Amino acid sequence: MDKKLLDILACPVCKGELKYDRENNELICEKDHLAFPIRDDIPVMLESEARTIEPSK
Repeated sequence: MDKKLLDILACPVCKGELKYDRENNELICEKDHLAFPIRDDIPVMLESEARTIEPSK
């Protein structure tokens, strides 16, 4: 994931910060507990495509 792209992307739900999960190739919004997939090096920033994740402790 390009660092410059990650710096300008925001969660489409809350407009908050996203973190890159290299292992699962996803962008994580910890506030909304959503993981947005990255397909063919393109982040899919649709709430309907995101999966719900467990809150981090």
